[in-house]
Amino acid sequence: MEENLIIDISESNKGKEQIIINKKYKFNFSYKRKDNSKVYKCTEYKKINKCKSFIILNDKKEILKYNSSHNHPENEYDVSLSIMKHKIKDGIEKSSIPFGIKIKPLYNKISKEMGLICPEYNSIKSQISRNLNKKLPYNVTTFAEIPSESEYYKTKRGENFMIFKNSNLIIFQSPFQAKLFREYNDDIFVDGTFFIAPKFSYQVFITRTYAKELDSFYTTSFAILKKKNKKHIKSISNLPFINPEYIFDIYVIIKIKSIKNNYCQFLKFLEYFYKTYLIDYDMKIWNYYNNIEHITNNASESLNNYLNNLFPTKPSFYELIDKLNELEHLSYYDYQRKIRGIWKIKKRAINKANEISVLIERFKSIEAKLIDAKCDRNKIINLWFDCLTNLNNII
Repeated sequence: MEENLIIDISESNKGKEQIIINKKYKFNFSYKRKDNSKVYKCTEYKKINKCKSFIILNDKKEILKYNSSHNHPENEYDVSLSIMKHKIKDGIEKSSIPFGIKIKPLYNKISKEMGLICPEYNSIKSQISRNLNKKLPYNVTTFAEIPSESEYYKTKRGENFMIFKNSNLIIFQSPFQAKLFREYNDDIFVDGTFFIAPKFSYQVFITRTYAKELDSFYTTSFAILKKKNKKHIKSISNLPFINPEYIFDIYVIIKIKSIKNNYCQFLKFLEYFYKTYLIDYDMKIWNYYNNIEHITNNASESLNNYLNNLFPTKPSFYELIDKLNELEHLSYYDYQRKIRGIWKIKKRAINKANEISVLIERFKSIEAKLIDAKCDRNKIINLWFDCLTNLNNII
């Protein structure tokens, strides 16, 4: 038996195990013997050459016997083709959701490692694309098809995302994002983007928080909306600026208007908002009516611009989830690094904060005059509802 035989493991086009010897000959699995060793026959065995060469390996892939009586020339190119396709397919298989896999860079990396006469990229592109498509989850084409539970609703660290879903809205929040919301709730930023929303949906809605001592913004949740409710969603997102004494009353006004206009799906979102932010959380936690320092949606808008640039066309549902999951993971390690390290706090430019502050102070002044005049409470409620409308135009 020849010495210094080099064994590579690959697979045939039918997905069966294939052995490659010295990067020159290919052997397909033939049968298993009683001692559990495996017999592999040369791939030219069933072709015109009827090659009788074979190799026997034990369960540790150690060579027990090798018949090297090949009656055909070596075929390094064909062998390199098999190795290349197998290595790329193996890279795809090891990825949980392989949306981010770039086949050409992977091809270039493997071709350098192999040091062989490598096949042209175009000769394997179509087959590799088929392998990639088989690995991808099925394409969600309607909002109703979005699952409430999925193996893909996990962070890179293996934690489950918390999910809220109804027929018009699905909200994702990781345990890390929930922690951020609890600990850094002085400044909450909300904004939506239409460009990265999957085709069957209307908008992706993102909430972010600002950690002052870390001088950093972090996403605390993201949601996908099915239908257009921009005006009402924006009203809800601007409630943190309003005098908390009247927020519940304004919530009732928004709900009455939604009922009158038959916004059935938005009413379901209002139920979620009511339970989460008016019941479960102390309103003072997320309201900064008396603490407007640098409030602006630039933090959310900058993230939206970044996300818009990631997708030249509208992403599929799972492509979007995969990218948002990746960003959640990057935020997690950025946070961990900063709470342990020493770094310099940067001053941030303030664009809209002063404008919002002036508006709120003006309505505070009007409110004080109405209270001095002993006006009806409903007039003050309507005053702050008007303020909310003005905020919708500013932000």
